[in-house]
Amino acid sequence: MEKQGHFERNLGLVDATSIVAGSMIGSGIFIVSADIGRQLNSAWLLLLVWGLVAVTTTIAALCYSEYAASIPEAGGMYVYLKKIWGKRVGFLYGWCLFLVIQTGCIAAVSVAFAKFLGILLPQYVNSTPFLSAGPIHISPITIIAMSLIVVLTYINSRGVELGAIVQNIFTSTKLVALIGLIICGLFAINPTILHNNFAMPHFSLNFDLLTVLAVATVGAFFSADSWCNVTFIASEIKKPEVNLPKALFFGVGGVCLLYFLINIMYLSVLNLNQIQGAPNDIVAASFFDAIFGASGRVVISVIIMISAIGAVNGTILSGARAFWAMANDGLFFKSLSNIDPKTNVPTNAMMAQGVWAILLVLSGSFSALLVYITFIELVFYSITIGGLFLFRYKYPNIERPYKTLWYPFLPAIYCVFSVFMGLCLLFLRPENALPGLAILLLGIPIYYWKIKKKPVLMEFAEVESATNEEEVNKEVNI
Repeated sequence: MEKQGHFERNLGLVDATSIVAGSMIGSGIFIVSADIGRQLNSAWLLLLVWGLVAVTTTIAALCYSEYAASIPEAGGMYVYLKKIWGKRVGFLYGWCLFLVIQTGCIAAVSVAFAKFLGILLPQYVNSTPFLSAGPIHISPITIIAMSLIVVLTYINSRGVELGAIVQNIFTSTKLVALIGLIICGLFAINPTILHNNFAMPHFSLNFDLLTVLAVATVGAFFSADSWCNVTFIASEIKKPEVNLPKALFFGVGGVCLLYFLINIMYLSVLNLNQIQGAPNDIVAASFFDAIFGASGRVVISVIIMISAIGAVNGTILSGARAFWAMANDGLFFKSLSNIDPKTNVPTNAMMAQGVWAILLVLSGSFSALLVYITFIELVFYSITIGGLFLFRYKYPNIERPYKTLWYPFLPAIYCVFSVFMGLCLLFLRPENALPGLAILLLGIPIYYWKIKKKPVLMEFAEVESATNEEEVNKEVNI
């Protein structure tokens, strides 16, 4: 019988916080404000969107901290959903995570890295395909994107400590770069532009405005996403009952504060029209062009490339643990439940994640899939955070080293916000929300196909029986 490895708690608070911040900061903060500005046509509303995202994302992190401290297991959000709502819901989340959410983000950010490298080396890096076969297109950009995925997957397969070192280096570098952006903005504030942007709020608060705000929030929401990746690796964090809540709070809160300040700097140096009409929507490039001239595009390209590497590395490092947990529960390919005894890493799950991300890069389908991610994630964030009420009811005697601040108000506030935002997307942007819903629902027949030898009523009875205290303590590894 082949020797099986096991997860080891080798990561500290700095490593965990680095994974939170590094996974969040990709290319979105440098780009999405252009589209938000076009939708809202107001500097005040642009900042309001980033403020809403900062507050609600921090609330979500505070709510997740209770789960993370109480159930410090590999798999994170998948495990929470499984324990609260049953294996069916856990599988649907894992299905979307593998098919779209995690791998789609890896593919998209890797391609973003390659495209910005193309700005620095246009004679060598472009999107012109030199080989096409049906939906598959191979170009210099796809080769570079795939190479980044391969290299970072290999690094993280050598051990979680090595992956964490890479994460710490790139996260600290891009945090310095973001702080540098803010400092540059402080020295380049244009009082006239600042006055014109914020002279008068040209809007009145009503229901129509709230729906427009909800739709416009999508870009900022996506830019501040992936913070929950750290929960996937809870089995490898020292003192998780203390370090996970701290990592979530400081990582999410710190990044959201930086995002808000960066948008203030944009509006202090660029007028709203310049933000709305930024070439290729790269607002940060226009920002640095206004300060440094033509060299600004080079500066922002380097910053975005560094951000992309850190985001891809954090996503690769963490996501494989969720797929391992699914396989370990018999809900995914059995071979993905192996842990390499030499490195104590779920190498097979990591390789499968990388292969699917590469296929998305080759097909180009990730760009369409990413449009649907926000709606899918809103569904799962809502039922996870809403599930806190059921979590306390089903498992009243589980040790809770951390309890959600201002419970039950914070979970209720988040659920109201996310449900409203989801409904607005469903009715106002059905072309984006309905395909996402279809991807989610497609997982239902896949689930029952996977467990076709196991009677559904028997499984339902097993889930319900987990409410007794002895089973609860066994399940949560107390």
